[in-house]
Amino acid sequence: MLKISILGSAGRMGKSNILSAFQDKEIKIVSAIESSGSPVLGEDAGVLAGCGEIQVPIDVDLPGGINQADVIIDFTNPESTLKALEVNLKYKKGFVIGTTGFTDEDKSKIKEYSKQFPIVFSPNYSIGVNVLLKITELAASLLNKEKGYDLEIIEAHHRFKKDAPSGTALRLAEVAAKFSGRDLKKDAVYGREGITGERSIDQIGMITMRAGDIIGDHKLVFCTLGERVEIGHIAHTRETFSKGAILSAKWLKDKSPGLYSMADVLNL
Repeated sequence: MLKISILGSAGRMGKSNILSAFQDKEIKIVSAIESSGSPVLGEDAGVLAGCGEIQVPIDVDLPGGINQADVIIDFTNPESTLKALEVNLKYKKGFVIGTTGFTDEDKSKIKEYSKQFPIVFSPNYSIGVNVLLKITELAASLLNKEKGYDLEIIEAHHRFKKDAPSGTALRLAEVAAKFSGRDLKKDAVYGREGITGERSIDQIGMITMRAGDIIGDHKLVFCTLGERVEIGHIAHTRETFSKGAILSAKWLKDKSPGLYSMADVLNL
């Protein structure tokens, strides 16, 4: 059985990851890690996640938790993830990163860590979203700025999400920009206000909504005079991300050091 350690085990995605791992008969949860100030330290991770007792207490021992596992699954925050990656230099276990909000400098560090141990790093572990990314390549190449198609990206998440736009929206924008003849760093417009003037064909409009308990909605709009094409994805439960993370962990076992994506896992 594949032994996994789940970091951020008391968070929304942490609990979902525990539940999905528990349901997979090829997986054994060996540790569940939280920060030192967590009020649930010592509680059974399975009970907290809603799958019943699994005799794995929520702990703060990050090195010990990593050492017990074959693969680490981390959906926390950039600071915590980078700390865990540094600790893992000693153990060189496979690492699945679901954290978003990294800076370009952070991403460079992750790339350096991947030279020492294998990492799957994706902004979204939903199979559907990764298929959407592949479809975006085709749509953006055909509905491009040279043909007069504007590009807008709309995303919505729950009120608790700390980063904006979402990592998934940014990845969709990167792919759409590349294949439609735009430059994301130069052409992205994050919201509009006041007298903005006419829209440039180069613009990539990024629209963010944060409200209630929305799990994750993403939509790309390719629009020209006379027609509009919309493609998107709506997540109904966090389980869709957890299942992808578990699939990635199983795929990652025995892989050589390197930086992989969900596209590699799915052979897209």
